[in-house]
Amino acid sequence: MTSGSSTVAPKRSIRRFDIFAEYNRLKGLEKGMDEPRAKGYGVWVAKVVASGGSRRASSRNSMHADGRHEAPAGKEKEAERHEEPNEQEWHELSGEPQTDALFDHEIIQRMGADFYARVFAPAIAQAVDQGKSYESIRDTLRKDWKPAR
Repeated sequence: MTSGSSTVAPKRSIRRFDIFAEYNRLKGLEKGMDEPRAKGYGVWVAKVVASGGSRRASSRNSMHADGRHEAPAGKEKEAERHEEPNEQEWHELSGEPQTDALFDHEIIQRMGADFYARVFAPAIAQAVDQGKSYESIRDTLRKDWKPAR
């Protein structure tokens, strides 16, 4: 699996949170969600896990002081145990709907739309298509994705 093109670099460092949100966006699509709902689902699952499983966690509380989101070890499956709302409703954390627009802002815009479309999303999709687990790709894929200076 290639980790990306040398001509396209992310705007910012790629976090485990980014990988996990995209991985779960793809899982949402597999569950039959449309693209907007899958994006909202991906960012919701990532935040639930990053917050240690608390459904009341806000995006602010799920970040480290330096802005990194990290999934606690062994917590990746935690979000799956939470009751999910009706597929027609947005998942919420602290009363904030976890929408496709939030995914676009917190994931895609942060790393850059060109990097997301040309490098990041295809690499994650390839890993999912190959049946790889999040744990097996979370660090190996992002190790060579360094922000442009």
